[in-house]
Amino acid sequence: MKTIRFAIIGCGLMGREFASAAARWAHLPEMTIRPEIVAICDKNADLYLWYTENFPAIKQVTDDYAAVLANPDVEAVYCAVPHHLHQKIYCEVIQSGKHLMGEKPFGIDKAANDAISECIANHPDVFVRCASQFPFYPAVQRIGRMIEDNAFGQIIEVDAGFLHSSDLDPQKPLNWKRMVEFNGEYGCMGDLGMHVCHVPFRAGWIPKTVRAILSDIVKQRPDGAGGMAPCKTWDNATLLCDAVDPTGGETFPMTLKTQRIAPGEKNTWYLEVLGTKAAARFSTKNPKLLELLQYDGGEQVWGQIDMGHETALASITGGIFEPGFSDVILQMWAAFLYELEHGRPIKKFAGCVTPDEVATSHRLFTAALQSHYDATATVV
Repeated sequence: MKTIRFAIIGCGLMGREFASAAARWAHLPEMTIRPEIVAICDKNADLYLWYTENFPAIKQVTDDYAAVLANPDVEAVYCAVPHHLHQKIYCEVIQSGKHLMGEKPFGIDKAANDAISECIANHPDVFVRCASQFPFYPAVQRIGRMIEDNAFGQIIEVDAGFLHSSDLDPQKPLNWKRMVEFNGEYGCMGDLGMHVCHVPFRAGWIPKTVRAILSDIVKQRPDGAGGMAPCKTWDNATLLCDAVDPTGGETFPMTLKTQRIAPGEKNTWYLEVLGTKAAARFSTKNPKLLELLQYDGGEQVWGQIDMGHETALASITGGIFEPGFSDVILQMWAAFLYELEHGRPIKKFAGCVTPDEVATSHRLFTAALQSHYDATATVV
């Protein structure tokens, strides 16, 4: 089996998820390529021990990402750092000739993303993708197949969102995601938006205009030193877009929601597609439940399908078992390496976010900011 030697820059939550996925690679019996973690980099040395105790292939431990990029043993990088660092570090990774999986939003703003896109265009031999795991749930793979088969007919409406309540507590201390200089003016859209846009953009449902309502709900938070500090990033965003279905050219409404303050939600991603022939809806609240409605002129009846482990890339897990977050993370990384090796995703909706899709999200979020400030629909 071919091995791609990886470094992780940013060893926090998602870095650990990637490393754990690499440790589970035996779950993917048909893969002919695998990742191996050989280097880690983070400013917080307290994070090192978990990696070095569990991954003996790690030979480089450093707080200097330039040392990682100078390491000839490193072939690819997973980078999960605050948004204001994306442009500099992503571009330097690409310029070093190492493949890159980066976290959204691929730049703190559109100008930063434009610079990253230009760097990617100047280095066509480097494979670059953005992380987004939710389309790899089996139910969403089924919806993607329906989109490819034109099973929905004419699209009537699409509703997608990512809701969680991590900021519901007003006494939660301020961190970088609540500081505009580190997180960016997009706020929750930069944190969560690419997850929401992944399936619609892959379907070709590209917004033409957007009317955005942005909410700054908790305006100050504890600063960790006994005082209070301003919380300047947007907590919640609702985007009403008009999108075009490339199949027939018809325009339809598409609502995209990103919320960090959503009472009753732990961490919920959802998608609903309504068409003239069929409808489908899915939420990670019940990760094995897919609801389908197929309209044939008679009664309209929503049916429920218990999805098993029907993954895009074959797994040893039995088909009757329920999928979970760690499973879709593993699928996302398998999709990244599959496309790196074969030059194409195994399926249309089983590919990681492309640089062009990320660039589209920046156009949308930039237009959303303008729409909110002008209180009117804005061209994307």
